[in-house]
Amino acid sequence: MRAMVLDAPRSPLELRVVTRPQPGPGQVLVKVAACGVCRTDLHVVDGELTEPKLPIIPGHEIIGTIAEMGAGVDRFTSGQRVGIPWLGFSCDECDYCRAGKENLCLGARYTGYQLDGGYADYALADARYCFAIHGDYSDAESAPLMCAGLIGHRSLRMAGDPQRLGLYGFGAAAHIVAQVARFEGRHVFAFTRPGDQAAQNFAKDLGATWAGPSDVPPPEPLDAAIIFAPVGALVPLALRALRPGGRVVCAGIYMTDIPSFPYDLLWEEREIVSVANLTRADGEEFLTLAPRIPVKTTIETYKLEDANAALNDLRAGHIHGAAVLIP
Repeated sequence: MRAMVLDAPRSPLELRVVTRPQPGPGQVLVKVAACGVCRTDLHVVDGELTEPKLPIIPGHEIIGTIAEMGAGVDRFTSGQRVGIPWLGFSCDECDYCRAGKENLCLGARYTGYQLDGGYADYALADARYCFAIHGDYSDAESAPLMCAGLIGHRSLRMAGDPQRLGLYGFGAAAHIVAQVARFEGRHVFAFTRPGDQAAQNFAKDLGATWAGPSDVPPPEPLDAAIIFAPVGALVPLALRALRPGGRVVCAGIYMTDIPSFPYDLLWEEREIVSVANLTRADGEEFLTLAPRIPVKTTIETYKLEDANAALNDLRAGHIHGAAVLIP
């Protein structure tokens, strides 16, 4: 099969022909139809996430059909369309797993990071961590749901029940979360890179009450804010925008250092929390909800061999919505 392979951090991916894997017990082999390009992939490629299996095939927003099934797999049928997310394995035995918090399992492994991912013609996956895809989404439209959607949904639930919700970094995840929040009757305030009028217009087109640069305070205090951009300096800005008792949710797996800030920004029972990975319950809940809204994903497609160009465009902030590779 063809695959885009990362040999070392901060080096370009290389297109290679590699051996197609065979599914073992409990595994499925998925013929990849589309794979989203996530900011977490950038963190892997750029060396900001420091424990990848190398060489590695990146990609964890995978949509495809089951080509082969290993022994013991009874959840799916051959040819069924499924999605493969970031969390690719947990032990199912530790206290976290038994409590339904497998996102915190210390033995967890991740697709496109410690497990080969979807920048390829085929991907091998643990059947426990595959999801059936509902609704009339095309393969490419479905791909961003598998991380931008799933992590965004978990972040929104961790924000509580905000009526006024700030979204810092209006990219793939925020453009999905904004639709869910509006469906639930919330007011969305979108914060973008200074000068990015196109992203602000994009947010308004998706129903945002207000959109502006991240260094400008919103027109009214927020009940909660979700930070999708991997920029630690946004944390004090988001705290400053909150009403007393509000919460800042840090949604990324990686963020630059948070600068020091005066205690009065945190006082009055404001909170800062982080989101780690996802659970299978998150996946089932969101993938059932998305077609009911319906969530519509805005995508830009690239050929598999153009994965480096897609990563560069994402790094430069040139993508509004999500980039998706099509093998």
